[in-house]
Amino acid sequence: MENNKSAEQPDYMKPKKNRTPIFIVVTFLLLVAVVFFYYQNQQLEDERARQQKEISDTYLKLDSISNELDIRIQTIKELGGEIDTLETLKAQLEADKKQLLVDAEYQRGRITRLNNRVDGYKELLLIKDEEIKQLKVLNEQLSEENTTLKVEKNELNQTLQELEKNKEELASKVAFASRLQIDGMIINAINDRGKERDGGEYRNRHIEQLKIQFTVVENEIAPIEGKELLLRVTAPDGNVLFDVTRGSGSFTFENREMFYTAKQEILYDRNSQLVTFLYTKGSDYAVGQHKVEVYTDDYLMGKGSFMVK
Repeated sequence: MENNKSAEQPDYMKPKKNRTPIFIVVTFLLLVAVVFFYYQNQQLEDERARQQKEISDTYLKLDSISNELDIRIQTIKELGGEIDTLETLKAQLEADKKQLLVDAEYQRGRITRLNNRVDGYKELLLIKDEEIKQLKVLNEQLSEENTTLKVEKNELNQTLQELEKNKEELASKVAFASRLQIDGMIINAINDRGKERDGGEYRNRHIEQLKIQFTVVENEIAPIEGKELLLRVTAPDGNVLFDVTRGSGSFTFENREMFYTAKQEILYDRNSQLVTFLYTKGSDYAVGQHKVEVYTDDYLMGKGSFMVK
């Protein structure tokens, strides 16, 4: 009995178990787990940073290609080349840029392919640069041809203008040279008994009629045609002898209206021709010098004068 009592000792008197190894193991495992999770998280952060850098680099490459495309499109457009294909590629590239920034799944699946496409874009830009060189050469040739054509056109226009000017000058000279002239104007007075006086100075009682006679001079270049000769007698006071009942009227000379005293039609055949006007005033003439002019086709053929005492 005593032995049993001695064998059953209180708990505080029993020797304690050593738990240190377990604590160390648990602590080690926790540390391993923390290190593992930290390392794994760091790898994820590094992977995200790497992906973000790839996205940024790819975007910058696409943006650079987009700017280069803009330059090529504008240049080719100015040179008159075809830009539809480039504009289509530019639209696709802008869509890729936009999608790259907003769609993570798109980013992971497209970055490598987009980087490969960038190389294709660069090759395309080189091809377009060559096309631009050819277009510039062609445009320079066309510009030189246009310049030559413009020079030739200007020279031709100048020649035509000179020819037209010469033609107008010649026509003007011919027109002037074809004008008819009169020569040897004689103004005589006929009294009421039919007696004719000459000398150019007359009294009123001697003038029943005026006989104005002249020769239309020969002109080989004047056209053969009917001519209307207008006789204009001007009194000393500047008034034209005018009487509608005796055949007077008006005509235009140097853009102004003038009156004539009498008219007569002749057929001019380029030969000299004697023309006679007989004019009856019906009243006394003013004292002084009277001027006599003959017109046709709005130009002056010749003139003379007589004096009334």
